[in-house]
Amino acid sequence: MLKVLLVLWPSFVVAGIAEGVFFTVIDPQELYLFGQPVHFSKLATYSIGFLGFWVVCAASSLMTWFLQLGPGDLNRRREDAS
Repeated sequence: MLKVLLVLWPSFVVAGIAEGVFFTVIDPQELYLFGQPVHFSKLATYSIGFLGFWVVCAASSLMTWFLQLGPGDLNRRREDAS
């Protein structure tokens, strides 16, 4: 559970900052998706944007956590599964 929190909490904070910066520059009512204007409410656009930023930031945190594992950690897990 601690590893999940170590991935999700920093990504949550960074997603909040990224959304604030993004929607400070871009008006949610002027967004286009595949050439068509987006007809969502502002709250729905902010929510979808935040979740999108959170997924990208969580993937980044997860990759960082995975890459910091040593060879002993990876090999021991493989031996434990056998």
